[in-house]
Amino acid sequence: MNELHERNAWLNGGVAFCATHPAQRWGSCRLVLLGAPGSGKGTQAGLLCERLGGCHLPTGDVFRAARARASSNGKLSSELEQAVGYMRRGELVPDEIVLALVRHRGQCLRCAGGFVLDGFPRTVDQAEALHKILQGENLALTAAIHYELSGDQVVARLSGRRICPDCKASFHVAKQPPQAEGICDHCGVRLIQREDDQPESIRVRMRTYQENAAPLLDFYRNRGLLISIDADSSPVETCERTITALTDAAAATSPG
Repeated sequence: MNELHERNAWLNGGVAFCATHPAQRWGSCRLVLLGAPGSGKGTQAGLLCERLGGCHLPTGDVFRAARARASSNGKLSSELEQAVGYMRRGELVPDEIVLALVRHRGQCLRCAGGFVLDGFPRTVDQAEALHKILQGENLALTAAIHYELSGDQVVARLSGRRICPDCKASFHVAKQPPQAEGICDHCGVRLIQREDDQPESIRVRMRTYQENAAPLLDFYRNRGLLISIDADSSPVETCERTITALTDAAAATSPG
């Protein structure tokens, strides 16, 4: 993990804190990433954080860390225990549990370097709750980035995706393979296929996404925050499109 993007406070919550702080390099962007499973949100979050200086805040990583602690008989809060149960069944974690998690991590939303939220919000209710949380901190969202990809492309990406359980780096067996088959380039750990990338979990996630995507996109579109990006290209090219779109949006809204 890059020391500029340590996420101890985000992963553990409570009184946990990060030993280092991200460099503030581009004006504290506060972003929400949207898109179907497999559209590349996680990869883009990492690239954007490197470019913009903020912290990648994926709700999924919090729940997966909690599941790992549960497997080793670690103590979890009641909310995280419930979340682990939903994830093991391939179901979406309910709003009230996700919102409790985010509220307990307010210091991460106040981070001087900004943030990139990945996996939250997923519903209009969550988006409205996030708006109120940020309002209470005298903060405002910079943009909601929607990565667009066809259903066939999503299936192809998910079927070959592999994740490092330690550093969370993402690979693809065909399009972005590691240098050594099945081994993370960064830390030498054997790559895994996430449980929620299994066929049944994918079907549940896709169905849930399709049901919730349209009203959520409308929510941000109506507030002038939605930026749509064609994700049918390499991760670096998609990131460049995103940076350009953010720069253009900032220029369009700046006075004078």
